[in-house]
Amino acid sequence: MDLTPLTLEGKRVRLEPLNPAHEQALVSAAADGELWNSKVTTVPSESTAAAYIAAALGDQSRGLALPFVIISKALNTIVGSTRFLHIASTHRRVEIGNTWLSASAQRTTINTEAKLLLLSHAFEQWQCIRVELVTDVLNTASRAAIVRLGAREEGVFRSHMLMPDGRHRDSVFHGIIASEWPEIKRQLCARLRRENGG
Repeated sequence: MDLTPLTLEGKRVRLEPLNPAHEQALVSAAADGELWNSKVTTVPSESTAAAYIAAALGDQSRGLALPFVIISKALNTIVGSTRFLHIASTHRRVEIGNTWLSASAQRTTINTEAKLLLLSHAFEQWQCIRVELVTDVLNTASRAAIVRLGAREEGVFRSHMLMPDGRHRDSVFHGIIASEWPEIKRQLCARLRRENGG
């Protein structure tokens, strides 16, 4: 698995490698909805953005993650962030996560296309045998979005993470395996065509 930072581009979305220069743009994106107040995910604020980026790039330097900013091509603006993480090259397994979008970009085609780009890279370039998507058991919107992608809910890990407020988070694991990918890709592409008006 080649973990060199790269850009992934679709019709409406571009995923560019995260770097420190994105700090203020990420804070602005998160301000659309004051996402840092979420109790079910971790989103950077003015006071935490630098550390958020440094931690992501630290994981990248250790071969554990590949973080991106999500850019709306129509607006030419950063509207969120996502990453490959928990990369297990030996087992050709990866997680897609730490995904968040500005309030105005939610419930649009942006998340669908971003996930299509990431999944295509994982299965077709890295030849992954499994991709995981993990979310807070309380994050019903995220859980529904992951299932709409075609991932299967596989179980709950109790007290899996400590949240910034000290809560012991239970995490729901979802997975897509290589044999399922062709049909899931077909469905995602069809969904994007419908949502984009053909």
